[in-house]
Amino acid sequence: MQEASVQGFVRTIFIIVVIYYVLKVIGRFVAPMIIKKAASKFEERVKNQQQSAEPKEKVGETTIDKKPNASKTSNDSVGEYVDFEEVDE
Repeated sequence: MQEASVQGFVRTIFIIVVIYYVLKVIGRFVAPMIIKKAASKFEERVKNQQQSAEPKEKVGETTIDKKPNASKTSNDSVGEYVDFEEVDE
């Protein structure tokens, strides 16, 4: 059976701290490049969408996208309409 030694524990903590700071330093140089690349891709995608979404109609031209529903039915079960007359008392 192996026993943990103080020297092994300190060495492990030292390695963890060194790896943490190395990754932190590398991240300061690599992260801005990754963010810049992602921003440029996003900007390019937005420009492509704007170019493809240009209006096809002339300015001031009226277009109708949908025809209105021609079959409007009235509800006859409501009752009969009665004219209202004001009566003097």
